[in-house]
Amino acid sequence: MTRSPAGRFAPSPSADLHIGNLRTAVLAWLFARSTGRRFLMRVEDLDYRTDSDIAARQLVDLAALGLTWDGPAEYQSAHRDRYDGVIDGLVDAGMVYECYCSRKDIAQAPRAPHAPQGAYPGICRDLTDAERDARRRETGRPPALRLRTDVITYTVTDLLHGAHTGIVDDFVVRRGDGVPAYNLAVVVDDAAAGVDQVVRGDDLLSSSPRQAYLARLLGYPEPTYAHVPLVLNTDGARLAKRDGAVTLAEIGAHTALRRIADSLGFAGADVDAMLAEFDPARLPRHPWIYVPD
Repeated sequence: MTRSPAGRFAPSPSADLHIGNLRTAVLAWLFARSTGRRFLMRVEDLDYRTDSDIAARQLVDLAALGLTWDGPAEYQSAHRDRYDGVIDGLVDAGMVYECYCSRKDIAQAPRAPHAPQGAYPGICRDLTDAERDARRRETGRPPALRLRTDVITYTVTDLLHGAHTGIVDDFVVRRGDGVPAYNLAVVVDDAAAGVDQVVRGDDLLSSSPRQAYLARLLGYPEPTYAHVPLVLNTDGARLAKRDGAVTLAEIGAHTALRRIADSLGFAGADVDAMLAEFDPARLPRHPWIYVPD
């Protein structure tokens, strides 16, 4: 059965949502609803640092803003077989390789003059069986699995940023602890749910070329992207709980909606009123500096 198009919001339950996360959630909802898409909620709880109580509070906070989603929230932790099946297919096709590198190994490795800054330098890409066995004995830890890519960069089209070309290195698809990597899990989940519109903070813009490339490699449709500006504190740094009254429990849903609406230039201060005014072309392109009331 073909699924109708959808947008989504996908919080990671490692901390309560702050006003910046809530603003992005509102924007994701507005983009989806204004285009007649379903809106889905996905809890990205694969990481060991996530917490089910925090996940529950996040969903309550999002509902308190007036956001609605279609169907129950999905939890990544319930779909390990989905990711493992894709990874097994990549293994069978010879499209991944074992990597024993630490962050220090990668930082200290020599790089080719033409290599993109920040790209994995290929330390483990072409090891012989003997070299791989030696690395396994030396490190004493399970390997990560890296995708054997055939490009250096990839270009996506973003609704707010236009054409964006970014690095596509041999990125990790399964971590050394066996957990499916973020770049793989989100691509697989979006395809499974029919998500064809991804709205999120522009700190993740650099991840989109890797994810779009993987989607193409797996035969999935590439989604439309819209990476929205972040919310920063008065020092120009990413907003965090230490910046004061930033969570819904601290500022209340009414105040949060009013502040979000003001920051986006909306006259209405509830999500339905924002939806009636919504025009992506009018959205701010610069970060919002949040000053608590």
